[in-house]
Amino acid sequence: MDFHGQLFLRAEARDDGRTAIGAQSFRAPFHVSKPYWEADTRTLLVQVVNPTAGILSGDRLESAVEVAPGAAVLLTTPSASRVFKMRQGEASSSQRFTVESGGWLEVLPEPLVPHRGSVFHQRTNLTVAADGAAFYADLLLPGRVAHGEAWEWKKLVLELAVRRGGERLLHERFEQDGAGLRSLAALAGAGEGACFGNVVVIAPGLGAETSPAWRDSLHALQADGVWIGASQLRLGGGWSIKFVASDGVKLKQTLGSIRRALIGVCPHLACDARKL
Repeated sequence: MDFHGQLFLRAEARDDGRTAIGAQSFRAPFHVSKPYWEADTRTLLVQVVNPTAGILSGDRLESAVEVAPGAAVLLTTPSASRVFKMRQGEASSSQRFTVESGGWLEVLPEPLVPHRGSVFHQRTNLTVAADGAAFYADLLLPGRVAHGEAWEWKKLVLELAVRRGGERLLHERFEQDGAGLRSLAALAGAGEGACFGNVVVIAPGLGAETSPAWRDSLHALQADGVWIGASQLRLGGGWSIKFVASDGVKLKQTLGSIRRALIGVCPHLACDARKL
């Protein structure tokens, strides 16, 4: 059975300053757990669940998340997204995230795991108001290493477009078969279990300093199986951070360290991404 899953969420700030879900709709395989309000960081934690085994050939996933003025949301998932073997066809995902004036959105999913023979295309559009802020993360595992399936997918396409205040800051397209990415991992010396991370952070004033202090914290992570680099986006609108880790544990630890390093400029990153 092919799924055409759809998800829509709109988070809004209430009169008391708390963020709540103002509108929502979803269709299988999407499901939204009960949101959790973290008072210390004034952030609403929302968990999106896929109750099925994973992503199969023919599946189309469409999601749209909007953060209204003054609202703050951390969007996460409880488990990895597995893309299963496909004898023919492909699966696709289209994601649209919109942050309005004074809003905050953190997108913090568990890793994507493409299995042997899979074909998957993900398109992501992130649009942030001039005085809005966002932290978007993508994590990629090489496949089921214990089953000898590392780098054995057919095709993986990850597209990301970022706009801030109406200006395009970033448009990147990653397209690789497993063998191509295995070569990149070899160049990094990361080995068969190498994992990849991609982060984009947007916030007012984030590009004002030519050498921000938090970059020193990132550079200090480049040791013991971790390779990391940060590039400022055009117009000083934010930063792109890419990293490679020798295994999944180090990948998630590195992402946690990146979040902690940026708390000074993005205080909502102090929100605990607990699994409800």
